[in-house]
Amino acid sequence: MKSDRGQRSFGAFILIGSSVAGFSSFVYRLFGDTIPSVFWVHLKEIGAALIMLAVFAFAVAWLLKAKPHKKPTRYLIKVFDVFGKEFDIEGMRSEFKTHDVAWSFMKQYKKSYPLYNFALVSDLPNSDKMTIFRYL
Repeated sequence: MKSDRGQRSFGAFILIGSSVAGFSSFVYRLFGDTIPSVFWVHLKEIGAALIMLAVFAFAVAWLLKAKPHKKPTRYLIKVFDVFGKEFDIEGMRSEFKTHDVAWSFMKQYKKSYPLYNFALVSDLPNSDKMTIFRYL
């Protein structure tokens, strides 16, 4: 009678063990493979959407920050002596309409008058003082 009981308990152990092993395999496959594969497509799309949203927010912030400024309509060349005092050289053109022309003249003046310093300045709107663009 004892051996019959031992076989039944061993059979019950095998039945319960195989049930637990089968269920754990099912749970492992469900949470390790099936559910992630179903949601992976959606998670990739959500990730791409978040990246695009970040790029769009950066572009909008950059456009708002980099709005066009009003360009000056007049550029002046100021001459300074070796002591830093403003100086006037007769016959020298000092007022220009474009930045490039003023910069070109200023470089030429620096070659002609090496002991003087030159500043390319303009009066910008919303500014009390002249703004220096270049200094040689």
